[in-house]
Amino acid sequence: MIKKDFSLLCLIDAILAEGMKNADLFIDVSAPHLVIKEMAASMNPGAVVFPMANPEPEITYQEAKEAGAYIIGTGRSDFPNQINNLLVFPGLFRGALDAKATKITEEMQIAVARGLASLIDERDLNPDHIIVSPFDERVVPTVAKAVGEEAIKQGVVRK
Repeated sequence: MIKKDFSLLCLIDAILAEGMKNADLFIDVSAPHLVIKEMAASMNPGAVVFPMANPEPEITYQEAKEAGAYIIGTGRSDFPNQINNLLVFPGLFRGALDAKATKITEEMQIAVARGLASLIDERDLNPDHIIVSPFDERVVPTVAKAVGEEAIKQGVVRK
């Protein structure tokens, strides 16, 4: 059984390593320490790496940076570009409830992204600042407003 499990893990590592070669983007939400520096270094110049396993990501922020990743986001608050569901859910639900939405649509989810994007001034954008902090007081009201407006626009609200 151990040999079989080890063989499967080696196969998964090989597939992941091959998939990262010449890639522009890596997003993962699986398990800690699956990615080594050489895998990240095999990506295209300017690569974006989002290792989201928490509390230990698939590759650390520092290792990804050393491997040449241009933009790195993790689920951790102690590194730049914390990507956390806290950015989405309070505002998404507040907006849906306020608008009396009957469902959450894909367009409402896109409105969340647009609302979040609106909170960063283009002059402030840089590889270590691509997303607003989940603790920014503007997040929930901005997301809620964007979601509510989209729900009304789509007509998915109770009268």
